[in-house]
Amino acid sequence: MGLSLSHLLNDLIQSLLPAIYPLLKQSFHLDFGQIGLITLAFQATASLLQPAVGLYTDRRPLPFSLAVGMVLSLAGLGLLAAAPTYGALVAAAALVGLGSAIFHPEASRVARLASGGRYGLAQSVFQVGGNAGTALGPLLAAFVVVPHGQSSVAWFGLAALTGIAVLSVVGRWYAGRLATAPRVARTGSGAAAGPLSRTRIVVTIAILLALIFSKFFYTASFASYYTFYLIHRFGVPVAQSQLYLFVFLGSVALGTLLGGPIGDRFGRKPVIWGSILGVLPFTLALPHADLVWTVAFSVPIGLILASALPAILVYAQDLLPGRIGLVSGLFYGFAFGMGGLGAALLGELADRVGIEQVFAMCAYLPVIGFLAVMLPRLR
Repeated sequence: MGLSLSHLLNDLIQSLLPAIYPLLKQSFHLDFGQIGLITLAFQATASLLQPAVGLYTDRRPLPFSLAVGMVLSLAGLGLLAAAPTYGALVAAAALVGLGSAIFHPEASRVARLASGGRYGLAQSVFQVGGNAGTALGPLLAAFVVVPHGQSSVAWFGLAALTGIAVLSVVGRWYAGRLATAPRVARTGSGAAAGPLSRTRIVVTIAILLALIFSKFFYTASFASYYTFYLIHRFGVPVAQSQLYLFVFLGSVALGTLLGGPIGDRFGRKPVIWGSILGVLPFTLALPHADLVWTVAFSVPIGLILASALPAILVYAQDLLPGRIGLVSGLFYGFAFGMGGLGAALLGELADRVGIEQVFAMCAYLPVIGFLAVMLPRLR
């Protein structure tokens, strides 16, 4: 639970950035492309470093790196609250991304270590903390940052300080387990990939990354631009748009919580397939819906898309059970990278064709998920 709580705090800090985009857009006179570049700075920092951090900690675990990552996020928050220029905003986003890069691979390993063999459940509990934090960010931004301005972001430093304290305790527990556990337990355990060849494993990982691409590129349209879509198409106020974003992100949190246990019971592939076949009708319908149905469709979209992430991650960890940090860093990093790239590209596209057209085009991204037919069944 300590990991889930710290993940909540970590991702709450991260989610403040897109949540206050409307405020920053007005204050700094930004266009959609510049907003996308802020997200790219955060996501690229996180995505490029996470696999390297995971690979290093597979060989040499660093229990207290978890708290160090939160310290960097705290520094990013402080800079964001006081940033006088666009360049400072980009630097603050990069600092928060660096903190996430250090946090996620090692935290995912600790979650698996503490799972008692229920790997899907452990990943769901860990990830739902992050999703809950992501959902709370826009809600708190609506009530704190929007009425009080950019400098009020500094109040969220309390969340970072709490995270540092919690992760220091987790780090001590993890260090104790490392001191007493055999080497094989340090890098994680799980079902082996069986007789799969190296080539088949590489192809399978590539397919899983393609699924991550389709899900997170689509999610980027919501995380960065859903509020603008609602404001532009339906004329809702900024604070109300943040509440509707909270509805979507809350459904993402619920989907994450359900996906892992369902995967433990029925297998990873059925959950992955269900997330593809289940979400497509809603993504295709959303661009043509009125406000009520847009908000209503956002709930199953978030619920179904998020349910697959724990299953995809555990499936990949089972392919390479001795490389838990590398796999976690690769998939979290790739997910962050696709979110950042999606935000940047979709921002530029929105400047050219309009935000409504962007949502209409993104509706077809889940079709990529049909690549899952090529996934082998693991024992």
